[in-house]
Amino acid sequence: MTPTDHVQSAAGTIVKDDVIRLAYTRAPGFRPGVLFLGGFHSTMEGVKARALDSHCRARGRAFLRFDYFGHGLSDGNAEGGTIGRWTSDALFMLDNLTDGPQILVGSSLGGWIALLTAMARPDRIAAILCISAAVDFTEHVHDVLFDDEARLELEREGRVLVPDCHGGAPFAITKNLITEARQHLLLPRRSININVPVWLIHGQQDQDIPWETSLKLAEKVAVDDVEVGLIKDGEHELSRPRDIERLLQTFDRLAANLQET
Repeated sequence: MTPTDHVQSAAGTIVKDDVIRLAYTRAPGFRPGVLFLGGFHSTMEGVKARALDSHCRARGRAFLRFDYFGHGLSDGNAEGGTIGRWTSDALFMLDNLTDGPQILVGSSLGGWIALLTAMARPDRIAAILCISAAVDFTEHVHDVLFDDEARLELEREGRVLVPDCHGGAPFAITKNLITEARQHLLLPRRSININVPVWLIHGQQDQDIPWETSLKLAEKVAVDDVEVGLIKDGEHELSRPRDIERLLQTFDRLAANLQET
């Protein structure tokens, strides 16, 4: 295990597209490194991101976490974000702040972003671990969670303000977010062309994204190395101490199967 000497521990910002500053924290170490991809309206300071960061640092593994456009310490307003834009952020970070193979760990929205990133950079990805993967969540929001009145408001106003079921401030779901996301839907595909291990953790009490989403995803990915772990009393966040321990144990089992450099 040889650390990457030219990568230094850092916390700061990097400029994308000559104008947008994206905030990040990274640590050097052996590879495969880890790129953590957070959830919708979450930040790189979330419980899971920080726990996995500490876990990897303690073992000398390279780690990078960051805030998407409109999230946390990064520039922009989340209402201006789209699935394509946030995937572009992930690719930018992968290309500019990591080297060698990476394990993508995606939470909620980050699971969707992880899969799109892996499809765009297949030669850079060693494995994927998703927590409460919110694949195609925009369709679920529009078709299931929104009622007729909300859908009419979306068409009329271009946005619907929704409560944060986790106690935060209400936030907007925009028509542009839902419409643009249809270019990136995965579950309607006959097969998802990913050929690295894809492991999934999902709580069966998830009120945001049905746990069956992970089963559907497991069926669609092309790779055979797929594992689905269901937590019977787990909710969407999966941030309780025992959930975090489950995450770290699953990550260690996944990483143990990969060649380190």
